Amino acid sequence: MSLNIFREITPLGQNDVYVLLDSYSNGFDYPIHSHPEYELNLVMGVSGVRLVGDNTERFNEYDLVLLGPYLYHKWTGDEYEDGKLKKYRVVTIQFSIDLFEGPMFQKERFYRIRKMLDNSIRGIKFEGDVFKTAMTKMLSLTKDKGFTNILEFIDLLDLLSKTQSITYLASEGFTPATLKWESKRIQQAYNYIIKNFSETKFKLNDVAALINMSESAFSHFFRKYTNKSFTEFLTDVRIGHTCKLLLSTDETISQIAYRSGFNNIANFNRLFKKNKNCTPLEYRQRHKEKTIYDWQEEINMWQFLPPNSKNLDMVGPAINTTKVTHI
Repeated sequence: MSLNIFREITPLGQNDVYVLLDSYSNGFDYPIHSHPEYELNLVMGVSGVRLVGDNTERFNEYDLVLLGPYLYHKWTGDEYEDGKLKKYRVVTIQFSIDLFEGPMFQKERFYRIRKMLDNSIRGIKFEGDVFKTAMTKMLSLTKDKGFTNILEFIDLLDLLSKTQSITYLASEGFTPATLKWESKRIQQAYNYIIKNFSETKFKLNDVAALINMSESAFSHFFRKYTNKSFTEFLTDVRIGHTCKLLLSTDETISQIAYRSGFNNIANFNRLFKKNKNCTPLEYRQRHKEKTIYDWQEEINMWQFLPPNSKNLDMVGPAINTTKVTHI
Protein backbone atom coordinates (compact mmCIF):
# COMPACT_ATOMS: atom_id res chain seq x y z
CA MET A 1 0.00 0.00 0.00
CA SER A 2 2.65 2.53 -1.02
CA LEU A 3 1.42 6.09 -1.16
CA ASN A 4 1.36 8.19 -4.30
CA ILE A 5 3.59 11.14 -3.46
CA PHE A 6 2.98 13.67 -6.21
CA ARG A 7 5.77 15.48 -8.02
CA GLU A 8 4.99 19.14 -8.44
CA ILE A 9 5.96 20.79 -11.71
CA THR A 10 6.95 24.22 -10.45
CA PRO A 11 6.74 27.37 -12.59
CA LEU A 12 10.52 27.90 -12.30
CA GLY A 13 11.93 28.60 -15.76
CA GLN A 14 15.39 27.82 -17.14
CA ASN A 15 16.36 31.49 -17.13
CA ASP A 16 14.95 32.27 -13.67
CA VAL A 17 17.13 32.94 -10.63
CA TYR A 18 14.02 32.18 -8.60
CA VAL A 19 10.27 32.31 -8.93
CA LEU A 20 8.00 33.92 -6.35
CA LEU A 21 4.38 32.87 -5.81
CA ASP A 22 2.21 35.39 -3.99
CA SER A 23 -1.12 33.93 -2.97
CA TYR A 24 -4.18 35.42 -1.24
CA SER A 25 -6.65 33.08 0.48
CA ASN A 26 -6.02 30.56 -2.28
CA GLY A 27 -6.55 27.39 -0.28
CA PHE A 28 -4.38 24.39 0.56
CA ASP A 29 -6.17 21.89 -1.65
CA TYR A 30 -3.24 19.78 -2.78
CA PRO A 31 -1.76 16.44 -1.71
CA ILE A 32 1.57 15.60 -0.09
CA HIS A 33 4.12 16.31 -2.79
CA SER A 34 7.77 17.06 -3.53
CA HIS A 35 9.90 18.74 -6.19
CA PRO A 36 13.63 19.10 -6.98
CA GLU A 37 13.69 22.83 -6.23
CA TYR A 38 14.46 24.49 -2.90
CA GLU A 39 11.41 26.21 -1.42
CA LEU A 40 11.07 28.96 1.16
CA ASN A 41 7.45 29.12 2.28
CA LEU A 42 5.93 31.96 4.32
CA VAL A 43 2.38 31.70 5.69
CA MET A 44 0.72 34.78 7.22
CA GLY A 45 -2.68 35.18 8.83
CA VAL A 46 -3.84 31.58 9.17
CA SER A 47 -3.03 28.68 11.49
CA GLY A 48 -3.08 25.03 10.54
CA VAL A 49 -1.05 21.84 10.29
CA ARG A 50 2.27 21.48 8.48
CA LEU A 51 3.68 18.16 7.26
CA VAL A 52 7.38 18.03 6.36
CA GLY A 53 8.93 14.61 5.88
CA ASP A 54 7.82 12.58 8.90
CA ASN A 55 7.14 15.68 11.02
CA THR A 56 3.55 16.83 11.51
CA GLU A 57 2.81 19.78 13.78
CA ARG A 58 0.52 22.78 14.16
CA PHE A 59 1.63 26.27 13.22
CA ASN A 60 -0.02 29.43 14.50
CA GLU A 61 -0.83 32.36 12.20
CA TYR A 62 2.74 32.86 10.95
CA ASP A 63 5.11 30.21 9.64
CA LEU A 64 8.41 30.24 7.71
CA VAL A 65 10.09 27.03 6.52
CA LEU A 66 12.93 26.24 4.11
CA LEU A 67 12.52 22.94 2.27
CA GLY A 68 15.32 21.02 0.57
CA PRO A 69 14.94 19.19 -2.76
CA TYR A 70 12.54 16.23 -2.91
CA LEU A 71 11.40 16.65 0.70
CA TYR A 72 7.74 15.62 1.13
CA HIS A 73 5.56 18.48 2.34
CA LYS A 74 2.02 19.82 2.70
CA TRP A 75 0.39 22.70 4.56
CA THR A 76 -3.26 22.57 5.66
CA GLY A 77 -4.87 25.80 6.89
CA ASP A 78 -7.81 26.57 9.17
CA GLU A 79 -9.24 28.76 6.45
CA TYR A 80 -12.71 29.46 7.82
CA GLU A 81 -13.82 31.23 10.98
CA ASP A 82 -17.51 31.46 11.82
CA GLY A 83 -18.26 30.21 8.33
CA LYS A 84 -16.29 32.98 6.64
CA LEU A 85 -13.09 32.60 4.62
CA LYS A 86 -10.16 34.23 6.38
CA LYS A 87 -7.97 36.77 4.62
CA TYR A 88 -4.49 35.30 4.65
CA ARG A 89 -1.41 35.33 2.47
CA VAL A 90 1.19 32.76 1.41
CA VAL A 91 4.46 33.83 -0.22
CA THR A 92 6.63 31.07 -1.69
CA ILE A 93 10.10 31.33 -3.25
CA GLN A 94 11.37 28.41 -5.33
CA PHE A 95 14.89 28.15 -6.78
CA SER A 96 16.97 25.52 -8.52
CA ILE A 97 19.00 22.83 -6.79
CA ASP A 98 22.12 23.97 -8.68
CA LEU A 99 21.70 27.74 -8.28
CA PHE A 100 24.60 28.03 -5.81
CA GLU A 101 26.99 25.62 -7.51
CA GLY A 102 28.87 28.23 -9.62
CA PRO A 103 32.48 29.23 -8.82
CA MET A 104 31.53 32.52 -7.15
CA PHE A 105 29.25 30.77 -4.66
CA GLN A 106 32.05 28.43 -3.57
CA LYS A 107 33.80 31.39 -1.95
CA GLU A 108 34.05 31.63 1.84
CA ARG A 109 31.42 34.38 2.09
CA PHE A 110 28.77 31.95 0.84
CA TYR A 111 29.74 29.09 3.17
CA ARG A 112 26.87 29.59 5.62
CA ILE A 113 24.28 29.81 2.85
CA ARG A 114 25.58 26.59 1.27
CA LYS A 115 25.57 24.87 4.65
CA MET A 116 21.99 26.00 5.34
CA LEU A 117 20.84 24.71 1.95
CA ASP A 118 22.56 21.37 2.59
CA ASN A 119 20.82 21.07 5.96
CA SER A 120 17.41 22.00 4.51
CA ILE A 121 17.05 18.35 3.47
CA ARG A 122 15.30 18.00 6.84
CA GLY A 123 13.27 21.20 6.53
CA ILE A 124 14.21 24.23 8.64
CA LYS A 125 11.67 26.28 10.62
CA PHE A 126 12.69 29.87 11.44
CA GLU A 127 11.44 31.58 14.59
CA GLY A 128 11.92 34.62 16.80
CA ASP A 129 13.22 37.99 15.66
CA VAL A 130 14.75 36.58 12.48
CA PHE A 131 11.27 35.55 11.36
CA LYS A 132 9.98 39.12 11.56
CA THR A 133 12.93 40.51 9.59
CA ALA A 134 12.73 37.71 7.01
CA MET A 135 8.98 38.28 6.55
CA THR A 136 9.60 41.96 5.77
CA LYS A 137 12.31 41.04 3.25
CA MET A 138 10.12 38.43 1.55
CA LEU A 139 7.24 40.88 1.22
CA SER A 140 9.67 43.34 -0.38
CA LEU A 141 10.59 40.67 -2.92
CA THR A 142 6.97 40.50 -4.13
CA LYS A 143 7.60 43.80 -5.92
CA ASP A 144 9.65 43.32 -9.08
CA LYS A 145 12.57 45.76 -8.83
CA GLY A 146 14.79 44.13 -11.44
CA PHE A 147 18.33 43.14 -10.45
CA THR A 148 17.74 44.55 -6.95
CA ASN A 149 15.50 41.53 -6.30
CA ILE A 150 18.47 39.21 -6.78
CA LEU A 151 20.61 41.15 -4.31
CA GLU A 152 17.76 41.22 -1.79
CA PHE A 153 17.19 37.49 -2.28
CA ILE A 154 20.83 36.70 -1.44
CA ASP A 155 20.62 39.08 1.52
CA LEU A 156 17.55 37.17 2.75
CA LEU A 157 19.38 33.84 2.55
CA ASP A 158 22.39 35.37 4.31
CA LEU A 159 20.13 36.55 7.13
CA LEU A 160 18.55 33.13 7.55
CA SER A 161 21.89 31.32 7.40
CA LYS A 162 23.26 33.25 10.40
CA THR A 163 20.46 32.64 12.89
CA GLN A 164 20.37 30.04 15.63
CA SER A 165 16.59 30.42 16.01
CA ILE A 166 15.79 27.34 13.96
CA THR A 167 14.21 23.92 14.34
CA TYR A 168 14.88 20.96 12.06
CA LEU A 169 11.63 19.24 11.16
CA ALA A 170 12.07 15.83 9.49
CA SER A 171 13.98 13.11 11.35
CA GLU A 172 17.55 12.31 10.38
CA GLY A 173 16.54 8.88 9.11
CA PHE A 174 13.83 10.24 6.83
CA THR A 175 16.29 12.05 4.58
CA PRO A 176 18.88 10.39 2.33
CA ALA A 177 21.78 12.72 3.16
CA THR A 178 23.50 13.97 6.30
CA LEU A 179 23.65 17.34 7.99
CA LYS A 180 26.81 19.44 7.83
CA TRP A 181 28.62 20.07 11.13
CA GLU A 182 31.47 22.41 12.08
CA SER A 183 33.30 19.67 14.02
CA LYS A 184 35.03 17.09 11.83
CA ARG A 185 34.74 14.44 14.55
CA ILE A 186 30.98 14.82 15.02
CA GLN A 187 30.59 14.92 11.23
CA GLN A 188 32.48 11.64 10.95
CA ALA A 189 30.39 10.05 13.71
CA TYR A 190 27.14 11.39 12.25
CA ASN A 191 27.93 10.12 8.75
CA TYR A 192 28.81 6.69 10.15
CA ILE A 193 25.53 6.45 12.05
CA ILE A 194 23.46 7.46 9.01
CA LYS A 195 25.28 4.85 6.93
CA ASN A 196 24.98 1.97 9.41
CA PHE A 197 21.83 2.55 11.50
CA SER A 198 19.95 -0.28 9.76
CA GLU A 199 22.36 -2.87 11.20
CA THR A 200 20.51 -4.49 14.11
CA LYS A 201 23.74 -5.01 16.09
CA PHE A 202 24.94 -1.42 15.64
CA LYS A 203 26.29 -0.15 18.99
CA LEU A 204 27.68 2.98 20.57
CA ASN A 205 31.18 1.50 20.87
CA ASP A 206 31.29 1.06 17.07
CA VAL A 207 31.15 4.84 16.63
CA ALA A 208 33.33 5.63 19.66
CA ALA A 209 36.09 3.38 18.32
CA LEU A 210 35.84 5.03 14.90
CA ILE A 211 36.85 8.42 16.30
CA ASN A 212 39.23 7.02 18.95
CA MET A 213 37.18 7.88 22.04
CA SER A 214 36.09 5.87 25.05
CA GLU A 215 32.38 5.08 25.27
CA SER A 216 31.94 7.45 28.20
CA ALA A 217 33.79 10.31 26.53
CA PHE A 218 31.92 9.77 23.28
CA SER A 219 28.55 9.78 25.08
CA HIS A 220 29.27 13.23 26.55
CA PHE A 221 30.74 14.47 23.27
CA PHE A 222 27.74 13.27 21.25
CA ARG A 223 25.15 14.77 23.61
CA LYS A 224 26.98 18.12 23.55
CA TYR A 225 26.43 18.42 19.79
CA THR A 226 23.05 16.75 19.34
CA ASN A 227 21.30 17.36 22.69
CA LYS A 228 20.38 13.66 22.63
CA SER A 229 21.89 10.48 23.93
CA PHE A 230 23.29 8.09 21.34
CA THR A 231 20.37 5.69 21.95
CA GLU A 232 17.78 8.46 21.55
CA PHE A 233 19.43 9.68 18.38
CA LEU A 234 19.71 6.19 16.88
CA THR A 235 16.05 5.52 17.66
CA ASP A 236 15.02 8.79 16.00
CA VAL A 237 17.01 7.92 12.87
CA ARG A 238 15.45 4.46 12.69
CA ILE A 239 11.90 5.73 13.29
CA GLY A 240 12.40 8.40 10.62
CA HIS A 241 13.51 5.75 8.15
CA THR A 242 10.47 3.58 8.92
CA CYS A 243 8.21 6.56 8.22
CA LYS A 244 9.84 7.04 4.82
CA LEU A 245 9.34 3.35 3.99
CA LEU A 246 5.75 3.37 5.25
CA LEU A 247 4.97 6.15 2.78
CA SER A 248 6.99 4.96 -0.19
CA THR A 249 6.82 1.14 -0.22
CA ASP A 250 4.33 -1.72 -0.11
CA GLU A 251 6.40 -3.66 2.42
CA THR A 252 4.82 -5.04 5.56
CA ILE A 253 5.39 -3.29 8.86
CA SER A 254 7.57 -6.19 10.06
CA GLN A 255 9.74 -5.97 6.95
CA ILE A 256 10.12 -2.22 7.38
CA ALA A 257 11.03 -2.58 11.06
CA TYR A 258 13.82 -5.04 10.31
CA ARG A 259 15.09 -2.95 7.39
CA SER A 260 15.35 0.02 9.77
CA GLY A 261 17.46 -1.79 12.36
CA PHE A 262 14.82 -3.08 14.80
CA ASN A 263 15.08 -6.77 15.72
CA ASN A 264 12.05 -6.88 18.03
CA ILE A 265 8.63 -6.02 16.61
CA ALA A 266 6.99 -5.42 19.99
CA ASN A 267 9.75 -2.99 20.95
CA PHE A 268 9.52 -1.30 17.54
CA ASN A 269 5.76 -0.77 17.89
CA ARG A 270 6.22 0.68 21.39
CA LEU A 271 8.95 3.10 20.30
CA PHE A 272 7.05 4.14 17.17
CA LYS A 273 3.90 4.96 19.14
CA LYS A 274 5.96 6.86 21.72
CA ASN A 275 7.58 8.97 18.98
CA LYS A 276 4.62 9.45 16.64
CA ASN A 277 1.60 9.08 18.95
CA CYS A 278 0.12 6.43 16.67
CA THR A 279 0.87 2.92 15.46
CA PRO A 280 2.79 2.34 12.20
CA LEU A 281 -0.43 1.17 10.51
CA GLU A 282 -2.32 4.28 11.66
CA TYR A 283 0.54 6.46 10.40
CA ARG A 284 0.39 4.85 6.96
CA GLN A 285 -3.41 5.14 6.74
CA ARG A 286 -3.54 8.77 7.88
CA HIS A 287 -0.97 9.90 5.37
CA LYS A 288 -2.58 7.95 2.55
CA GLU A 289 -5.64 10.19 2.94
CA LYS A 290 -3.46 13.26 2.38
CA THR A 291 -2.20 11.95 -0.96
CA ILE A 292 -5.65 11.49 -2.48
CA TYR A 293 -6.17 14.15 -5.12
CA ASP A 294 -7.65 14.12 -8.60
CA TRP A 295 -5.19 16.12 -10.66
CA GLN A 296 -7.32 15.59 -13.78
CA GLU A 297 -9.81 18.01 -12.22
CA GLU A 298 -7.10 20.70 -11.98
CA ILE A 299 -7.24 22.81 -15.13
CA ASN A 300 -4.36 25.05 -14.11
CA MET A 301 -2.37 24.53 -10.91
CA TRP A 302 -1.93 28.29 -10.41
CA GLN A 303 -4.34 31.15 -10.91
CA PHE A 304 -2.74 34.41 -11.96
CA LEU A 305 -3.31 38.04 -11.18
CA PRO A 306 -3.05 40.45 -14.13
CA PRO A 307 0.58 41.57 -14.73
CA ASN A 308 -0.19 45.16 -13.71
CA SER A 309 -1.88 44.20 -10.44
CA LYS A 310 -0.82 46.26 -7.43
CA ASN A 311 -2.58 44.19 -4.79
CA LEU A 312 0.54 43.55 -2.75
CA ASP A 313 -0.56 44.62 0.73
CA MET A 314 -0.38 42.18 3.62
CA VAL A 315 -4.01 41.25 3.05
CA GLY A 316 -5.11 42.41 -0.36
CA PRO A 317 -8.55 42.33 -1.93
CA ALA A 318 -7.57 39.71 -4.48
CA ILE A 319 -9.13 36.47 -3.24
CA ASN A 320 -8.42 33.00 -4.67
CA THR A 321 -5.53 34.24 -6.79
CA THR A 322 -1.80 33.68 -7.12
CA LYS A 323 0.64 36.15 -8.65
CA VAL A 324 3.76 34.51 -10.12
CA THR A 325 6.90 36.62 -10.54
CA HIS A 326 9.93 35.30 -12.46
CA ILE A 327 13.24 36.85 -11.40
